[in-house]
Amino acid sequence: MPSDLYTKLLQAGPKEEAEGKESLKQRLWTETKKLWIVAGPAIFTRFSTFGISVISQAFIGHIGSTELAAYALVSTVLFRFCNGILLGMSSALETLCGQAYGARQHHMLGIYLQRSWIVLILSAVLLLPIYIFTTPLLLLLGQAEAVAAVAGTISLWFIPVTFSNIFSYTFQMYLQAQSKNSVIAYLAAASLAIHVFLSWLLTVKLQLGVGGAMASMILAFWIPNFGQMAFVLCGGCPETWKGFSVAAFKDLFPVVKLSLSSGVMLCLELWYNTILVLLTGHMKDAEVAIDALSICLNINGWEMMISFGFLAAASVRISNELGRGSAKAAKFAVVVTVATSLLIGSVLFVMFLLFRGRVAYIFTESPEVARAVAYLSPLLAFSILLNSVQPVLSGVAVGAGWQSVVAYVNISCYYLIGIPLGAVLGYAIGLHVTGVWIGMLVGTLAQTVVLVLITWRTDWDKQVDLAASRVKKWVLPGDESSRNQQA
Repeated sequence: MPSDLYTKLLQAGPKEEAEGKESLKQRLWTETKKLWIVAGPAIFTRFSTFGISVISQAFIGHIGSTELAAYALVSTVLFRFCNGILLGMSSALETLCGQAYGARQHHMLGIYLQRSWIVLILSAVLLLPIYIFTTPLLLLLGQAEAVAAVAGTISLWFIPVTFSNIFSYTFQMYLQAQSKNSVIAYLAAASLAIHVFLSWLLTVKLQLGVGGAMASMILAFWIPNFGQMAFVLCGGCPETWKGFSVAAFKDLFPVVKLSLSSGVMLCLELWYNTILVLLTGHMKDAEVAIDALSICLNINGWEMMISFGFLAAASVRISNELGRGSAKAAKFAVVVTVATSLLIGSVLFVMFLLFRGRVAYIFTESPEVARAVAYLSPLLAFSILLNSVQPVLSGVAVGAGWQSVVAYVNISCYYLIGIPLGAVLGYAIGLHVTGVWIGMLVGTLAQTVVLVLITWRTDWDKQVDLAASRVKKWVLPGDESSRNQQA
């Protein structure tokens, strides 16, 4: 069976010769449709999920600048640190479910889902002291005492949010492996709408302050999980969900090993901006600086949701074309995806240069913070422009299987160039937040240039051969309990 399936996979799709007969206009239209089939739902889901945090920050920002700075520290430093670990580890499930589904070992998807829950819940428990001891940790890192005290209270509200993400990430990867993405998007949209209403009700109408905003955020993160769980447990995935099983507690070590290794690239990416916020917290007028920076990072984060949608699309398109043996189509998919994302990024680049500090009043009532945001707007605009290319190239790398290469690139460009340069410009030369951000931008630019060179110099015909060997390997059952059940 595996060898027959492998042969079918290699024979699937049109030949290179047939592709060559299509006009450029036809190829562009066909590729654009394929691109948006993946990118559209991915962007929408990411917008909705990210919007929950942004809406919470907007409501908290109107409570007070200290509360806004405290929320920014917890959400962009502590939560991003812990969340990066869990998100990275959960990405192992994407590999496991994809392997099992491709090999028609459908029953193993439910087992892998449960194993991932066990590993991630244990990991989240180990991360709890970070939330419990937030105030002393932030004081140790040199943050302002008033901000650290409020952050200690806010961080406790993030504990249920952290546990909710365990189920959110794993359900998403489990359902995506079966191309059942629509339920995720619908639930995310419903959750966002509920969050807007509850945030207004609890913070504006009932005057419950930070507690009201955080309670609404917790509900918003858990509602999609309940919906996805009901969908899976009540018959939405009859082939892959066979109920809870003790087999989930077996062979956990390979899952742990794969979870740890798969998270390296993503954590390095997510922690980069976290260090930017920490460096800012040591500067003069740290509260205003952190408020302004967190607003800029949230605006940048909105644009990143578009880029991450294209990252997912690039990964799917490149891996699909390489898997079916079409080097020419893979190269064309790279060009179309990067060009589309860059076009959107260019439009946003011009917009934020024009609007500058006026956008800040969505998040704050402080003219001081708004002026700081206006001052940082050119850097924000250039960040948006770079981020319209860099994540897409990372998606190309994922699709082609270059994750380990990108991890080394991230370490070199971010942590050996960007952060040290930012520290020198911000502290030694005295450019403060501007200097730190310039250093980080240089790191991102270096990473983008390196990824462009890697992509440009790639032998795509060789990548087709490598993809063929991977497909042959992936369709073979690799789990001991799976082989036992087959027998």
